[in-house]
Amino acid sequence: MEQAVNIRLRDSGQVIQGIIPPQLSLKDGDVVIVEFDRGLDYGQIISAPEEASSVKAKGPPRKILRLVTESDLRQIEENKKKAKEASRTCVKKIQEHKLEMKLIAAEYSFDRSKIIFYFTAEGRVDFRNLVKDLAKIFKARIELRQIGVRDEAKLFGGYSCCGRPLCCTTFLKDFEPVTIKMAKEEGLPLNPPKISGLCGRLMCCLSYEYETYKILSKGLPKEGERINVQEGKGKVVSVNVFKRTATVELEDGTQIQLSYKIKDES
Repeated sequence: MEQAVNIRLRDSGQVIQGIIPPQLSLKDGDVVIVEFDRGLDYGQIISAPEEASSVKAKGPPRKILRLVTESDLRQIEENKKKAKEASRTCVKKIQEHKLEMKLIAAEYSFDRSKIIFYFTAEGRVDFRNLVKDLAKIFKARIELRQIGVRDEAKLFGGYSCCGRPLCCTTFLKDFEPVTIKMAKEEGLPLNPPKISGLCGRLMCCLSYEYETYKILSKGLPKEGERINVQEGKGKVVSVNVFKRTATVELEDGTQIQLSYKIKDES
């Protein structure tokens, strides 16, 4: 039976759906050669095999041909070297055409039939003549892809304030919306430098931590809320979500700490 997996394509992080033929036995982390965009490309499996019908499609399914071989790995490394050379050429051409854009990185497809150039720009850029020049030089299909600051951080990588590699370069498959409400709910100081990542946007971890905070916050009072306790009326001055405790200041100025048990919903 055919099985489907998610594959992180090349180093760009684009996630596609791959179909595993019955004769192949593959697992998470395997690097494979896959049919893609009128040619061959490579990527890493990032989800456990499931029946193809149960996986949410992200573009048309692509057939996985094989695990990478030693020869394939050598070609991938050679492609990375060639991509650096292509980047230098592209930068010169951008300057010649006087285009308001900044080249971030370049990638070759596995079979070198296509080169993708990633760039940032303030607005729309007419790069048609640039593409024509690059196609003549490299004798390959050229794709210029405008990306945002989050994608730029994902391509370059780095370490976050927690000391770990950026989430977007390790395990995140897609960028999820992140809002200031999430930071408020988690009780974080609304100071942009403290809640922003290397990209300058709100940290991605706020998004997936938020769901945990919502679960742990069930049944807890809100900070600033006025409640009645055994000792009298009071105001909640702080809440510890993980310890499930709340500090309440009574009308006479006395502070007490309340503990809340997690309700069994079974």
